Amino acid sequence: MTQDPPGALAIAVAQLNNIVGDVAGNLEKVRRAHDEARAQGADLLVLTELFLCGYPPEDLVLRPAMQAACREAAETLAAATADGPGIVVGCPWSDEGGLYNSVLLLDGGRIAAIRHKVELPNYGVFDEMRVFKPGPLPGPVDFRGVRIGLPVCEDIWIPDVVETLAETGAEILIVPNGSPYWQNKAEERLQVAVSRVVETDLPMIYANQVSGQDELVFDGGSFGLQADRSLAFQMPQFETGLALTRWQRGEGGWRCVDGPDASLPDLQAANWQACVLGLRDYVEKNGFGGVVLGLSGGIDSAVTAAMAVDALGPERVHAIMLPYRYTAEESLRDAADCAKRLGIRYDVLPVASAVEAFDAILEPVFANLPRDVTEENIQSRVRGVVLMAVSNKLGLMLITTGNKSEVSVGYATLYGDMNGGFNPIKDLYKTEVYRLARYRNHARPAGCLGPEGEVIPVSIIDKAPSAELRENQIDQDSLPPYEDLDAILESLVEKEMSVADIVEQGFGRDVVKKVEGLLTIAEYKRRQAAPGVKITRKNFGRDRRYPITNRFRDGS
Repeated sequence: MTQDPPGALAIAVAQLNNIVGDVAGNLEKVRRAHDEARAQGADLLVLTELFLCGYPPEDLVLRPAMQAACREAAETLAAATADGPGIVVGCPWSDEGGLYNSVLLLDGGRIAAIRHKVELPNYGVFDEMRVFKPGPLPGPVDFRGVRIGLPVCEDIWIPDVVETLAETGAEILIVPNGSPYWQNKAEERLQVAVSRVVETDLPMIYANQVSGQDELVFDGGSFGLQADRSLAFQMPQFETGLALTRWQRGEGGWRCVDGPDASLPDLQAANWQACVLGLRDYVEKNGFGGVVLGLSGGIDSAVTAAMAVDALGPERVHAIMLPYRYTAEESLRDAADCAKRLGIRYDVLPVASAVEAFDAILEPVFANLPRDVTEENIQSRVRGVVLMAVSNKLGLMLITTGNKSEVSVGYATLYGDMNGGFNPIKDLYKTEVYRLARYRNHARPAGCLGPEGEVIPVSIIDKAPSAELRENQIDQDSLPPYEDLDAILESLVEKEMSVADIVEQGFGRDVVKKVEGLLTIAEYKRRQAAPGVKITRKNFGRDRRYPITNRFRDGS
């Protein structure tokens, strides 16, 4: 006798923080979520893309032992569904000589269905074609009488996969995602999802993970859409959690009748939370007890220190001022004030004796040669050695504080202020660093561990930025004003615009050519820079892969 299909479904959506390679730990997180979903009366628990191995696994997923561990974990989870909710979970799957980015439906104590990702992204931060084989166009899976479409992440960014699912009888679309954050990404995802709903007249559940993985941050923000394109439910960004959504079948198909309604942060709050989450997970997942940084009295190190406190708490952040003869009294006061406001340990370690020792060592070679950037770099490198020594001795990760404007044009010293294991502001232009400083002084985003109020002294925000490596130095001695520099860099890096097109925007040709030249010759420095959180559409590293040896210059 054929059982009538259900008229209602309770679907739990879990946006959790997994760890790449920690199959046992990720399995335990699914088990806990499954227990919670069962307690809430869920029929189905939905996890995210490649949850069991972590996303993105890169070449790690090619190891047979890794594949075997994930398969064993999936079979263990399947057994847990014998008397509880079904589970949708992402897992790498080897089948007939191919390795797939797959999603599994676990139900009734078994692996009830497997679907493979069709569209493998191979641009920007993604290179899934390197490790996975694309699957065939899928049909829906049967879950207790309901035909569910299971496209995976990129599968919904073009129409083909979802159209095939609709044509073959899918009633609801459930999309596991590993969708990384960049500015305004939440709106972009929503527009893509709406397009697929318009084309199919099917409701959609979009589940996204929350985690930091090396340079990438995954911001969650899972949501649902009704078949009429209206928002069915919304989970928060940058927060882990499980939400129960309730669906009813009517004459027009399935409709969500209950679910969360979270508010999403504005752009400044989202950027701040992304940097904090990326730093926190990099420190925690790599086993560091805390962080150390140089606190110079400038805007970049102040913002980085505030992010570190928001990520880890003040007791796990150690700031060090490393003054030399060019360090202004104002910088000493500002650094001490900032450390006090943040509640962190603060030490002052003058570096004059070390710098002068290097001058003495090099005097036979440098005799009769004028002082230049070489001596400035020695100061920076001495500071780098001191900070690395503290890092080694105290077991703290050194974080570096160069912004994207500086990283772009090489306004940084290799083995000096570039020393460090991670850089939370690496993908923030200088003007954005200033905006975030003002933002953080007026708001403390959810999940942040630092104090409320004005944590970055206004005097730091208001003064002209300077590396303080020579007398009366300011950044604009060597660089265009940051408002102009950042606009030119965004045009060159994010938009790949020609020199001629940038000049047409009103910038001087000589300035644009200078910036283009600095950007090109600094590639060798960027290759040796610490990883940092991706914020813009095109970051240095995974997104933008230019050759170091490169003689091309734009002659337009």
